[in-house]
Amino acid sequence: GSAPFYVLCDPATLAARAKLLGRDLPLEVVDATRATTSFATALPVVPLENVFSGAVGASDAANSRGIVEAIDRAVRDVMDGAAAAMVTGPIAKKSLYDSGFAFPGHTEYLAHLAQLRTGIPVMPVMMLAGPQLRAVPVTIHIRLADIMHALTRELILETIVITARDLEGRFGIPNPRIAVSGLNPHAGENGTMGREEIDTIAPAINEARSLGIEAFGPLPADTMFHAEARDTYDAAVCMYHDQALIPAKALAFDSTVNVTLGLPFIRTSPDHGTAFTLAGTGKARSGAFVAALALARDLAGQQGQ
Repeated sequence: GSAPFYVLCDPATLAARAKLLGRDLPLEVVDATRATTSFATALPVVPLENVFSGAVGASDAANSRGIVEAIDRAVRDVMDGAAAAMVTGPIAKKSLYDSGFAFPGHTEYLAHLAQLRTGIPVMPVMMLAGPQLRAVPVTIHIRLADIMHALTRELILETIVITARDLEGRFGIPNPRIAVSGLNPHAGENGTMGREEIDTIAPAINEARSLGIEAFGPLPADTMFHAEARDTYDAAVCMYHDQALIPAKALAFDSTVNVTLGLPFIRTSPDHGTAFTLAGTGKARSGAFVAALALARDLAGQQGQ
């Protein structure tokens, strides 16, 4: 069963959307401290000061203040202990950018908020966690042409360290095994197809091992995701976005969850985008969002929250 949760939203928007879809959705407007008491009979909703436009299936820059308010409020609640974890929906980045939002995405903004609260530098790490694979890209939303310049020994090492720490501390996996991919075809083929593996990736792996982390590689990316290979590691650290996300989504698109490692709180999210073409049609599949809720519950339970 689901752990109790509440929604940070304008209640009128939720009610209108339920009516549009012909769904009977009892809502109860609450504050975060009383959310669990009404969960059995109604969906607890903590209202926002900013209301959302009623537009269905389109982004609206006018909604940006409400989106940012919801993120701010969720971080506050989870860091104040009112909630054990936060689950975020996908956001339309363009409407945020159009209203002056200065962060590449959700994850970077969450790291900024956490750093403001704690005063401690935060490096967020993105993990796609599915039933058969946990995959972590070292670089995320940058052009392919820029990856070689962005990949440093320090960045790869820090990604491995944060991945190992959170696999142990949040997922409850003792001495996690971390497989690390190469960047080039055949992991560089001994330097004949590029030297990033020799000059950058292997030294980062060796340094991680010197810290007691069971990291190994660099491995050719094309042979590290079949079933037998996946049995040898608890997470795969990859060099760029598609190297990690293609196998994760191909294996389990409807049940893979985006987890942000490195934050001082639990944050999960479905691994898909806004799907505006499905909004208001009743045809959207909820599997990934349910999986994000379930993983947030499991991670919170792992930490006794």
